[in-house]
Amino acid sequence: MMINKSLFLTYLYLLIYILLSSGVILYNKWVLSPKYFNFPFPITLTMIHMGFSGAVAFLLVRVFKVVTPVKMTFEIYATCVVPISAFFASSLWFGNTAYLHISVAFIQMLKALMPVATLIMAVLCGTDKLWWDVLLNMLLVSVGVVISSYGEIHFNVIGTLYQVTGIFAEALRLVLTQVLLQKKGLTLNPITSLYYIAPCSFAFLFIPWYLLEKSNMEVSQIQFNYWIFFSLCALALNLSIFLVIGRTGAVTIRVAGVLKDWILIALSTVIFPESAITGLNIIGYAIALCGVVMYNYIKVKDVKASQNPPESVNNTERMSNDDDDDIRGSSVDEEAPLMASSRPSHIARRDT
Repeated sequence: MMINKSLFLTYLYLLIYILLSSGVILYNKWVLSPKYFNFPFPITLTMIHMGFSGAVAFLLVRVFKVVTPVKMTFEIYATCVVPISAFFASSLWFGNTAYLHISVAFIQMLKALMPVATLIMAVLCGTDKLWWDVLLNMLLVSVGVVISSYGEIHFNVIGTLYQVTGIFAEALRLVLTQVLLQKKGLTLNPITSLYYIAPCSFAFLFIPWYLLEKSNMEVSQIQFNYWIFFSLCALALNLSIFLVIGRTGAVTIRVAGVLKDWILIALSTVIFPESAITGLNIIGYAIALCGVVMYNYIKVKDVKASQNPPESVNNTERMSNDDDDDIRGSSVDEEAPLMASSRPSHIARRDT
């Protein structure tokens, strides 16, 4: 029995995405943790990734011409790319700093708040409206995260605040991408996103790096073989997300993201013994994921309904808000997926 080549490639890309995403996160924790590689400089780590990614993106766009750059004027760059880069840099900074204080498993559980944060920012910026069924789902997600936090053995307030702040910074970045870039008719894929945003994010990170980390680190601590490997993996992750979305769509990669989170939680408890999880952790996270799954179901149902004649004005208005809902680019944080979609997704996940 011959295996369908297209189906095989789809599952292969999904597997590569899950492996790279999980690997980058675990590697990030290992590098930053004082118990392992002991390089407690999250801003430096992020700057190395941004610098490497920006350089590779420049080669792909300008030298090898793998992709075509968008028409970018100085006005668009100053008013759109710069603020988006600022919040992107902040989300990476805060998200990576959280690894110094809390476990990988707990960080993944906190990331369930991403749809809540994105919805709040979208409503505040006027790009979306608050519907009762969505609100109930978001409350369910929040309750699940609170229960999971209550069950955390090594709960750390500072680390939790860093992670939550990074989540809201990423949520605002998503909304700004829609408000500032896409309303000007610009759509960036992962390569062009890195080409424009990575250098600017690097510049924003230089100031906190100079003030907070420069005086405490030594040049000998920067072992470029580790950083090049890490940056290559993170860059490959961006490309894998691009390939997966191109072959399947945003919904599939969301499902893969949920599977990846469960795998990552399990792996982190094996690789990092201090990342012990409790039954209350699992129960809370399961409740939060139920809210996310229900939200996805509402979105898919509304998109399908938008293909039929609307039954009412309210349904039409709601469908217009849901139309073309897509995944954001990641986390990147250490993953740094930067894809600018047609609109920010409330279930977008910044895989820190």
